[in-house]
Amino acid sequence: MGEWLQVEPTGNRAWLATPESEAGPGVLVLHAWWGLTPVFTDVCDRLAAEGFVALAPGLYPDGATTDSIAEAEKLVDAHDGTRETVEGLILASEYHLRQLPAVTSDQIGVVGFSMGAWWALRLSQLRPDHVGAAVTFYGTGGGDFSAAQAAYQGHFAEQDDFEPLEEVRTLEESIRAAGREVEFYTYPNTGHWFFEANRPDAYNAEAATLAWDRMIAFLRAQLV
Repeated sequence: MGEWLQVEPTGNRAWLATPESEAGPGVLVLHAWWGLTPVFTDVCDRLAAEGFVALAPGLYPDGATTDSIAEAEKLVDAHDGTRETVEGLILASEYHLRQLPAVTSDQIGVVGFSMGAWWALRLSQLRPDHVGAAVTFYGTGGGDFSAAQAAYQGHFAEQDDFEPLEEVRTLEESIRAAGREVEFYTYPNTGHWFFEANRPDAYNAEAATLAWDRMIAFLRAQLV
């Protein structure tokens, strides 16, 4: 179902998953600070099983991955110093996805996790004509949403030191004030990374299943 490829002209590694029908709406998947680990390639495979063409680019230039918080913090520090490069990489990936013959939607969706959620919001601002749906998992961001054309869905933890609910509410109000459709959900008794099954300290199967079902319904409503 899935395969590794390189996105030109940046040459970054990415995972592409295509449905059995070999056609469907396009969805870009942007990983958390762990790098492009099996958690996020699996998201692509699951999206493909639901009928979407899903592409997940590696956001670290060297393709680094980790399951250690301490190492992830170091990767993010380096990442923050190369934001222009990463932005170009994401834009190239978005273009690559839209040009695939298998993609049937005029606009794509973008799904971001934590660090990737910030980039998902950013992409919806940078490419308003191209992004029709943006989904964020436990990640917020700022910027100007006035020109955006996307509808937004967010999934947030009730207890999250990385993304306090005050920041979530501020983001929701900012998007709503720009006249965009927005639906944010908060999941009781959850913390950051509640969607990621390889984090037994945080994973919440009930919340993850509900968030997934909501996301699929949302992407279908916006892109199909």
